[in-house]
Amino acid sequence: MTAVYKQSASPMSGRGAAALQEKEVAFNSLPAENKRPLRISISHRFQRPQTDYCEEPLVASLPPTSFRSSSKSYDKAAPYFAKLNRRDGGGGWSPNREDHQPWLQLDLRDRLKVTAIATQGRWGSSDWVSRYQLQYSDSGRTWRPYRQEDVIWRRKPSHRGARLCQGELPCQLEQMPTFTGNTDADTVVQHKLPHSIRTRYLRLPPLEKSPKGEAGLRLEVYGCTYKSDVADFDGRSALLYRFNQKSTSTVKDVISLRFRSHQAEGVLVHGEGQRGDFLTLEIQRGRLLLHLNLDDAKLQSSGRSALLMLGSLLDDHHWHSVQIERFNKHVNFTVDGHTQHFRSPGQEDTLEIDYELSFGGIPLPGKPGTFLHENFHGCIENLNYNGVNVIDMAKRRKPQIYTVGNVTFSCSESASVTVTFLSSSSSFLALPVEYRTEDLSIRLQFRTWNQEGLLFSVQLSRDPDLVNLLLQLRQARLLLTLSREQLHSAQVFSGQNLSDGQWHSIAVQVKGQKLTLNVDNQKPVTLETRGLSNTVQKTTIYFGGCPVSQSGFIRENPDRGYQGCFRLLFINNHPVNFLQVQQDSLANFSQISFDVCNIQDRCLPNLCEHGGQCIQSWEQFYCDCTGTGYTGATCHNSIYERSCEAFRKTGSQSGVFTIDLDGSGPLEHTQVNCTVAEDKVWTVVGHDHMRPIDIQGSTPRSPFAFIFNYTISQYHLRSLVASSEHCQQEVKYLCRKSRLFDNWDGTPLSWWLDRDGVKRTYWGGYLPGVQQCSCSLDGNCRDMNYFCNCDADQDTWANDTGVLSYKDHLPLSEIAIGDTNRTSSQAVLQIGPLRCYGDRFFWNSASFYQESSYLHFPTLQAELSVDISLFFKTSALSGVFLENLGVRDFVRLELSSPSTVNFTFELGDGPVILTVRSPVALNDRQWHYIRVERNVREASLQVDTLPLELKEAPSERPYRLQLSSQLFVGGTASRQWGFLGCLRALTINGVTLDLYERAKTTPGVNSGCPGHCSSDSACHNGGRCVEERSGYTCDCTQTAFDGPNCRTGSLQIRYKLNQEKGPEVFSPKPAGLADGRFHWVKISRKGQELLVQIDSTITQQYSLSPSPALSPVRTVILGRIQGGDVTDKALVQAGSRGFIGCFSSVQFNQAYPLKEALQNSQSPLVTVIGRLEASSCGTISSPNTLTDTHTLSDDSAKSSRGNGPLKKADQNDLALIGGLVAAVVFITLCALAIIIRFLYRHRQTPPPSGITGKTHRPSMERPPYRTEMDLHKPHHDSKEYYI
Repeated sequence: MTAVYKQSASPMSGRGAAALQEKEVAFNSLPAENKRPLRISISHRFQRPQTDYCEEPLVASLPPTSFRSSSKSYDKAAPYFAKLNRRDGGGGWSPNREDHQPWLQLDLRDRLKVTAIATQGRWGSSDWVSRYQLQYSDSGRTWRPYRQEDVIWRRKPSHRGARLCQGELPCQLEQMPTFTGNTDADTVVQHKLPHSIRTRYLRLPPLEKSPKGEAGLRLEVYGCTYKSDVADFDGRSALLYRFNQKSTSTVKDVISLRFRSHQAEGVLVHGEGQRGDFLTLEIQRGRLLLHLNLDDAKLQSSGRSALLMLGSLLDDHHWHSVQIERFNKHVNFTVDGHTQHFRSPGQEDTLEIDYELSFGGIPLPGKPGTFLHENFHGCIENLNYNGVNVIDMAKRRKPQIYTVGNVTFSCSESASVTVTFLSSSSSFLALPVEYRTEDLSIRLQFRTWNQEGLLFSVQLSRDPDLVNLLLQLRQARLLLTLSREQLHSAQVFSGQNLSDGQWHSIAVQVKGQKLTLNVDNQKPVTLETRGLSNTVQKTTIYFGGCPVSQSGFIRENPDRGYQGCFRLLFINNHPVNFLQVQQDSLANFSQISFDVCNIQDRCLPNLCEHGGQCIQSWEQFYCDCTGTGYTGATCHNSIYERSCEAFRKTGSQSGVFTIDLDGSGPLEHTQVNCTVAEDKVWTVVGHDHMRPIDIQGSTPRSPFAFIFNYTISQYHLRSLVASSEHCQQEVKYLCRKSRLFDNWDGTPLSWWLDRDGVKRTYWGGYLPGVQQCSCSLDGNCRDMNYFCNCDADQDTWANDTGVLSYKDHLPLSEIAIGDTNRTSSQAVLQIGPLRCYGDRFFWNSASFYQESSYLHFPTLQAELSVDISLFFKTSALSGVFLENLGVRDFVRLELSSPSTVNFTFELGDGPVILTVRSPVALNDRQWHYIRVERNVREASLQVDTLPLELKEAPSERPYRLQLSSQLFVGGTASRQWGFLGCLRALTINGVTLDLYERAKTTPGVNSGCPGHCSSDSACHNGGRCVEERSGYTCDCTQTAFDGPNCRTGSLQIRYKLNQEKGPEVFSPKPAGLADGRFHWVKISRKGQELLVQIDSTITQQYSLSPSPALSPVRTVILGRIQGGDVTDKALVQAGSRGFIGCFSSVQFNQAYPLKEALQNSQSPLVTVIGRLEASSCGTISSPNTLTDTHTLSDDSAKSSRGNGPLKKADQNDLALIGGLVAAVVFITLCALAIIIRFLYRHRQTPPPSGITGKTHRPSMERPPYRTEMDLHKPHHDSKEYYI
């Protein structure tokens, strides 16, 4: 674990901003983080350390020998002149101008606690450091950068020829953990560390120098001494703390320690009892595991599962803190400030341990030095068990402490030095080596998160052909390749899952005619190297990649270089000293960090929500949401609708559906039954006793009881009932000599329990607390002397069925029947499912009529992710919808102009603004929808159906949004820029805020929203409600319906014969056409006269405006209009929803587009989008629809119209012939009458006789069918027929 602190240079700007400046000293600090446990039984949070820090100056008293530097500009600018406020010498330290990687180093003479750092520029000059990095070390050799917990940083690279740039960050550097420095030579800039560090050595590399001069520095470090007792374990040793008695039993334990490990495995603490209790704290694969068992059951070793796992990459040679606090079953487990809280399973609450506790390993009884688990190799500091300082007692040789193996009381340093390859595209390390023919070996250890990368490449031969040896990572496996110019390459794979962040060892050896690869000491794999000549005596090994100038010699250069860490590199069995390589002029490297492995576990903590799997690379993490039911960058958004009502709006009918009741909230998705009945959509939840139950032999003292288990959890039930407008549950009770209440004193003989387990004695149909049945409410009880039919106690069957509808009590959880033990007593009980409909929050609204007014709610819980959605309508020019402030962070959503919505938030390094601009004004007094989301990966803003505005979060910025004030809705804390208008359905992380109730007690705000569009039933079938001064109108343009409420399916005809004028729209007014029946439509135009015929009852005539002839028609579109060649926006908008239903007998002049689409779908003249299929569409009942089975190409001579398809031949022949004759005569007379009437009106030739064809039914998915053909044939009798 590393820690980096970045000073924010951008104070909160805009409304709610605050800044503090002092004349001489600028003091910056980071506020404490909010403690927010997750809503699960095992919670994870970041805990701030204790605030009692020390502030003693540590540098002022240091001798000159404690100061070191990479260089100095001249003698009077030596490093020991770099003390704060000192003016002697040159007034501070300044590096040589040719020093491309300067640093200043302090030796504090002992391990101290460091809490703050302060800097100045060089006195009397224009030299200062405006940005720097802080590193610390216990050895002065292996360095670790200081990093703030909630910032994901990239690391500092190094390469030859780097220069310190002026004004900006160094030109060769990526973003890295930095501190803000000075802007002049005299002002002191002090940083208080968010968490203290314990170290002996500090190093400060300047990153940005003065734009007016060079780098110059004076500094002071603040902290204090602290008691340190250290023990060093060599992997074969342990400390045993033996109790004064045979065993100890505790209800409370506190264990604390700090450790530094050289290995990824090892036991830190272990204790166990003969009855099965045990406590084990161990490192596994670089993570810390806590095993705890308080039960007396004896467990096998194989059955010991880790109860808790914390930390990652703990084998990084740096100190980590651990604390275990137990009280009875409750345990707090803390590693490096991250705490998990859990409750131990089982019945017991005491920990019973026999004889001793062991530290550093688990020795076998009677065999000191042998261990059951792998023992710990590293250092432990300040080990305390229940107030006992174990290491101090061991140092003083107390008899309670027994030492196994060699335990020393000073911490040894690791001899290995680590380097980090920071860039997958430009990092490399080139080392020249002597290469004796047929004898080359390379050994190293590596760790990385990337699945691809080049570990090393080396040229083995040039003559007669070029031979290269490459070792690469391919899909987390090692691929060894022997590449030849003239021959095929030889390859071999080895290893599995090598990109897991753990250290892996590899050894490659070229010896004789054999090439060997060994991974993690497993069975080696080999390649033959026949024909390899001895023409190369000296060569260069390129690790991690290769420079651009040399990349050509590798014929199979991989796409990505290596990004990760190396250590313990041996070439021909000689160790490579990386510190010497850094100073060696013969070595060549780029984008490499020495002395530290900069690997970071970006999946700790796991920022993927709802069980999403965190997958990481070296620079970024990703969330795999597969199988979770959620989507998005962090698996935040549910893929399911929130209610059955939402499914109906998507066109779905009754059935079983998966819904997510709280959207992005903690509740998982669940399945319910959605039932459409009349105008309501019911959500139906069943249980395990749905069938009638026959009951006999029960008494009030021994009632017949049933417990109901519903198909969804209690949490889902509560959410469903709370969010529904109405819920009910039917209780059907048939009785014979079985009473519900005692006739003498009214004592309940039967009762039921509500969802909270509270006893209820009222029955269906009546108010809570009143012991009556529904017949009493209706006044129709069998005996009016009683309030229930069953209380008449008659020897005949009676019915007391009713409906429970008081939501706070639903659903019932248990029922008890207690009066069926008498002669002839019997009862039949049936409890129906829970049924709910409506959304009580969708129209939950408030209206704001004073700019200074607002509603306040608890602080927004948005530290890692938040989504906010709302509806608004206003006539104001601007206004703030909501705002929440923190010490430095804030979040704000506002209407900044009549057509602009802004979503702004700050994490301490400058505001992030997302803006959506609407092409039309949003202050039009109509409802508009807004949804915003912010998580650690990205932020988004959606307004109505406008394009989504999305911004990705850079990986180096803080990711915790820390808020502390109340949430202000409709205004701000300053009571300025308030919102004037209406807000409704304000939902945050799946929870809808009750604006209606909060507005009742708030001045300047009214509950509800005035206007006529506040009801969900104002406009139907997707119609848009438009507010008017004295009412409302329904815009049905984008629906297939018409009428005042968009309930009537009507026909609309548009003609546009003049390009300079708008289209002419005609709407015949027949009865509703959206009735599920076939309707026949015929449209004829000649000149300016338009005739419309609908079925056999409607004939309407219209006159078109004078205009030139209709331009040649190139395309006929059936179904949805998707733009393309259609330029009329109104037409595209009107036809955007498409047609849902069946088409039959479509003709346009002499063209038959539907027939072409069905029979010649592969024709270049036909374009079919979606599924097109033939269908009978049921029986055609209209007298004007075509009913025989001829194709559209058949002429009218064969057409005969009837009321249905022809009967089968097995029916009565005589009836068939008679029916056919009668139908033909009737149709002929009707057709003759229509033709005469038409000739009389228009005095022209009758239209061509009807077309006979088979009816077809397209897919119900609204596919558009487009047919392109020659639609205009020259004839004088040209007409258009649309359907």
